[in-house]
Amino acid sequence: MPALPSHRKPRTRVRTTTPAVGLTTAALASVTLLSTQSATAAPAEPKPSIEEVQKKVDALYRQAGTATQQYNKAKSASAEQRSKVDALLEAAAKRADKLNETRRELGNYATAQYRSGSIAPTATFFLADDPQSYFDQDQLMARMTSQQQKAVADFRTQQKEAAAKRVEATKSLETLTESQATLRTSKQQVQTKLTEARSLLSKLTAEEKARLAELERKKEAEAKRKAEELARQQAEKEKAEQAAKEEAGSGSGTGTGTGTETGGTGSDSGYASKAEKVLAFARAQIGKPYVWGATGPSSYDCSGLTQAAWKEAGVDLPRTTWDQVEVGTRVATADLRPGDLVFFYDDISHVGIYKGDGMMIHAPKPGANVREESIYYMPIYGSVRPA
Repeated sequence: MPALPSHRKPRTRVRTTTPAVGLTTAALASVTLLSTQSATAAPAEPKPSIEEVQKKVDALYRQAGTATQQYNKAKSASAEQRSKVDALLEAAAKRADKLNETRRELGNYATAQYRSGSIAPTATFFLADDPQSYFDQDQLMARMTSQQQKAVADFRTQQKEAAAKRVEATKSLETLTESQATLRTSKQQVQTKLTEARSLLSKLTAEEKARLAELERKKEAEAKRKAEELARQQAEKEKAEQAAKEEAGSGSGTGTGTGTETGGTGSDSGYASKAEKVLAFARAQIGKPYVWGATGPSSYDCSGLTQAAWKEAGVDLPRTTWDQVEVGTRVATADLRPGDLVFFYDDISHVGIYKGDGMMIHAPKPGANVREESIYYMPIYGSVRPA
């Protein structure tokens, strides 16, 4: 019987259709998954407003100012500690030299005693050319030996103390150095944030930049208005005080003859003279850049400028705003006089030199130059009269 033809489909057709179905299913699944992810993805973060950008940049500048004062404090303390360590090392070296010298002297005495030890004291007495000189030398030898032994003991004690102090100072210096390195790292982090903020500012459109500039103008105008009001109040107060002095002088008929524009006393005159030197120096620095940690002469941070200016008048101020605010006498804002230091923010991270009429000279912030500005541009913490 002849063989019947096969009607089954070849296996190859099955193999060719299966991958096609699989790819189509995978493609559909991918599209569905992407669609689902797109639908459930978090919405993009909205672009910050101009006001928010301004607040962020201002906050970052303030953080930079605080970090700068922390760095200045650590740097000053580190330099002071290094001087102490050098002094301790020098003292320890001198003590070691003295100790070695004493040891050599004791060695000479020991050698002399050894050489004379084979002869009995009585024989030495009788053999001596001068019996009296024997007694003198013998007593001197005993006395000198005792003194040297005591000296050696004292030097050893001092050496131990110096070594202990040296170790202590070295450890303290290492701690300060590590702290300073940490502060530099922290400062770098703040600078990174400032760079991000500047980058954000650079991406603003022309219209947005114009709006930001308008916000700054309004802020400056308000600060200037407050400065002018303070100047008016101070002028009225000074006029009233001057009139009262003139009236008191004419009433007694025995005026002191020491009247000045700043109060009429020798102390006031002396302060005014110093303030003139301070402000003359500060004005000469206008236009120089703010650089954190700088103390001049080509650049300054805020406390570096105030320190350098008052040094010109013969007054040494500490390095940081936190220490400068503790110098001299506290004064109210209404009683400010040229030369006084005005401090800002609750953390006392900024300072300027009052020049009169509600204005100051200060090194503002990174990216800005030393300039005159209203003291009301920033929130005032308090003020001091350094001398």
